[in-house]
Amino acid sequence: MSLKVKIATSLKAVPAEAWDACANQPAPSRVNGSNGGQLKHADSFNPFVSHAFLSALEEAGCVSGRTGWGPAHVLVEDASERLVAAAPSYLKTHSQGEYVFDHGWADAFERAGGRYYPKLQVSVPFTPVTGPRLLALPGAPAGAKTALVAGLRALRAQTKASSIHLTFLPEEDCSELAGESFLARSGQQFHWFNDGYGSFDDFLAALASRKRKAIKRERRDALANGITVEWLTGQDITEAHWDDFFAFYMDTGSRKWGRPYLNRAFFSLVGERMADRILLVLAKHAGRHIAGAINFIGDDALYGRNWGCIEDHPFLHFELCYYQAIDFAIQRGLSRVEAGAQGEHKLARGYRPVTTWSAHDLADSALKRAVADYVERERHYIAETNEELESATPFRRG
Repeated sequence: MSLKVKIATSLKAVPAEAWDACANQPAPSRVNGSNGGQLKHADSFNPFVSHAFLSALEEAGCVSGRTGWGPAHVLVEDASERLVAAAPSYLKTHSQGEYVFDHGWADAFERAGGRYYPKLQVSVPFTPVTGPRLLALPGAPAGAKTALVAGLRALRAQTKASSIHLTFLPEEDCSELAGESFLARSGQQFHWFNDGYGSFDDFLAALASRKRKAIKRERRDALANGITVEWLTGQDITEAHWDDFFAFYMDTGSRKWGRPYLNRAFFSLVGERMADRILLVLAKHAGRHIAGAINFIGDDALYGRNWGCIEDHPFLHFELCYYQAIDFAIQRGLSRVEAGAQGEHKLARGYRPVTTWSAHDLADSALKRAVADYVERERHYIAETNEELESATPFRRG
């Protein structure tokens, strides 16, 4: 079958229905008897590769050539001009906002006289969560994903980019790309898994006594000063709530990394388009909101994203970002919580170490050989570290 590869420099050029048909196929809910009769969903809808989320980043101006994230989405169409595959890709002039770090590769290459930027990044900007990156329509023609990879390589050559990077993609996709001479790189995150818990107390009962008591104490101390917590989703989220949350996000983000990536317009846009897929957890003290965390709701996972506060209270970060997320996931019957990048401190809160994957294709053969040696040694280290950390989880043995 004849396939045609195109490049879209804006998602406005791609109909939302066509993109989402490749990116996400929500399945009807079903009852899982082993999970206390709670609703269970197929793990299909990932909020971050949806047209609504990615286009909100573009329309708000968070993603553009001016910010170093020039949209260059690779599209594959069949002979009838139907979109059958796509990749959210960006021509980048830096390595910020990715959470899979290649600054050392860039520095080494440029010291040797090379030019590392621009590069092609296939990812969800500013979002270290796992999910598909090579998007294909169910029943897509044979060769659709191969055409995507060929399109990425052709775009790299056309733009004189040094490399292609696909980050936080499924392990099976990473393995397939390794067969296409991409380098497979592993990383580490900490996710919480729902072992059929009916309540937060059920989760606590699975922990060793000392860890269980520590979490109970942290939750009690977090709310000790009369702080209350509310969950908001759907139409309950107003522009006033976004104003409050943005103030928290800017205050904390400015102190942590200098300049936050997201602007106020983004939250209004994504709230308008994806309200039913958003969980906003807000803390109130003395009559005003003082802290908040934003989560996105997939069919089978809750994804913790950003948080911020304008008052410091002990353990409030853990309460809003980790414990409230667990509580919500249990109530919704979700199978896991992904709480963002890094953070061994999550281990004591019941989150387990997991391996994440990325795939990299570097045009310069000498650089590729050096990076291949590095990622192989890194992969062994992460595997050993995760095995060691798994033995230190707070769950009861036996």
